[in-house]
Amino acid sequence: MIGWYVHHHGWGHRTRMQAIRRHLDEDVTVFSSLPAPATLDSGTTWIRLPADADPVVGADGIRREAHELGDVTAGGALHWAPIGHDGHQTRLAMIADWIARTPVSAFVVDVSVEVTAFVRLLGVPTVVFAQPGDRSDAPHRLGHDLADRIVAPWAEGLFDAAGLSDRRERVRHVGAISRHDGRDRHPGADGDARRVLFLSRTFDPPQLEQTTEQLTARGWVVETAGARDDDRVDDVWPMLCRATVVVSAAGLNGVADLAAAGARAVVLPQDRPFGEQEHTARVLQSAGFAHTAPADSSPEHIAALVERAAASTPDWTGWGARGAAARAAHAIQEVAS
Repeated sequence: MIGWYVHHHGWGHRTRMQAIRRHLDEDVTVFSSLPAPATLDSGTTWIRLPADADPVVGADGIRREAHELGDVTAGGALHWAPIGHDGHQTRLAMIADWIARTPVSAFVVDVSVEVTAFVRLLGVPTVVFAQPGDRSDAPHRLGHDLADRIVAPWAEGLFDAAGLSDRRERVRHVGAISRHDGRDRHPGADGDARRVLFLSRTFDPPQLEQTTEQLTARGWVVETAGARDDDRVDDVWPMLCRATVVVSAAGLNGVADLAAAGARAVVLPQDRPFGEQEHTARVLQSAGFAHTAPADSSPEHIAALVERAAASTPDWTGWGARGAAARAAHAIQEVAS
């Protein structure tokens, strides 16, 4: 049995698990405070964890935010361990109880230094995912030190991951993991239309509306998927395939989908901890995979970049999306077998 912790920020960690899961032979139990997806592969169990950052009401009847309960970083050794928080304590207790009752061959953590340390202290081998950005802080170093395998979801040599250099024997560069890897690319029937797809939350509503107006005035058909509150799409692949240009954030999973589709792209990095998306955008721009711009760029500038991207012919081969999920599964099986 393989355990798997899925972080609740966004949907990328969940979709990454789903992409890799189909290449694993063992049963998998997933722990997350996210809801389970509508369908799960056979042999997969989803255990919903309580939230660990909600406000709490103390014995004095006062409602306090989790970070007000004490030093949540344990003096900088951890990222998030709120003092006396019922949700935080219960989620770890649920994982410990499951491990005590289950023969666990490996536990995948995507991502949490605290879960990595906790599971390893319980005597279970761990596999963790690396991420771009400055991960040289003490908690990240601790998580990497404890891991039996570190899966880097990018092709070797693309990112300057100095924090992994002294752990090379445990690092597996598997390439960009996309849930769409291996799917056939079938453009839409109206191949002459110039279509731009806004993928994921890249703008606030007024900026999206203004940018849409700019592109529509230039003759573009504008589509969105996950760019607003009401446009989430379960299967975005057909939209990716028919788009002339895709405008996306710089999250690793979204960029992996761009690579799988061979998309012409404009990538707008969002503000994320440790400079993750800014780091990714710099690599995309310098290697010629996509056009990039700050997320607060003017609608006129974004429209001009879309026009430039439409005339480009990016070669995504070097991003390493083909076969990446299977390679990640192999790295996990190295520990689980």
